[in-house]
Amino acid sequence: MSPKGCLSVTKYFLFLFNLLFFLLGGLILSFGLWILIDQRSFAAILSSSMYALKVWSYILSGVGIVTMLLGFLGCLGSLKEIRCMLGFYFGFLFLLFAAQITIGVLLYTQRVTLGAKVGTFVQDVISSYPVGGPPSDRHQSWDFIQEQLQCCGWNSYKDWEEKPVEDNASLSLYPCSCRNSSSPDERSTNATQAPTAQAAAGFCTAQGHWPVYRQGCAHSVQDWLTNNIISIVGICLGIALMELCLMMLSMFLFRNMGQNYDKLTRYS
Repeated sequence: MSPKGCLSVTKYFLFLFNLLFFLLGGLILSFGLWILIDQRSFAAILSSSMYALKVWSYILSGVGIVTMLLGFLGCLGSLKEIRCMLGFYFGFLFLLFAAQITIGVLLYTQRVTLGAKVGTFVQDVISSYPVGGPPSDRHQSWDFIQEQLQCCGWNSYKDWEEKPVEDNASLSLYPCSCRNSSSPDERSTNATQAPTAQAAAGFCTAQGHWPVYRQGCAHSVQDWLTNNIISIVGICLGIALMELCLMMLSMFLFRNMGQNYDKLTRYS
């Protein structure tokens, strides 16, 4: 293939790929805004807390905006052969690639420190969990984690027993998000009572032993990472390889356009 034909193939490949990127970013942004506007409907459908939905809506909106920006720069820069846009496109991809590498290295080298800080934060959330009033956003987010991972507390369910609450001196109240429907205590004569007011506040009443998950969320997080480490590494490597390929293609097109291909002056 001639050099001119190779440049044409590279140009239109980048255009089509980034056009799909732009449309995908718009779809992600629209979905994030939809969740943010219509949180109550999604909360009812997904059985999720409002705080968790709000966080996910912000994440999806941010990812959608970044994806649309990259797609726009790649589409216009390759199709119209605007070198400065291709330069910005390469720069954004390089920053994303460098950020992924940096975050991965930090997570690996500081994993013990991060685990200790997360444990301290969770213990503070548990000790400050309100008994008489509605839970705040961070308390709702921890309830969501306990429900999804089917765990209780950070180290074990005993973290909740150590909660310094005067109203729970008899240890009859336990967090509803820890409730294990298959627990022997749940099926025994020590039936669990969940008054509406207490359930809305995040606590249920137990007559006897708590019918909760015994395993702490620290173990559940480690088990989840162990079971999904291959998928996580594969996805990260796939994204990194895609970014490297796009960076090489954009730089190839940038360097071989020639000095007369900077067409920004036509639009000034």
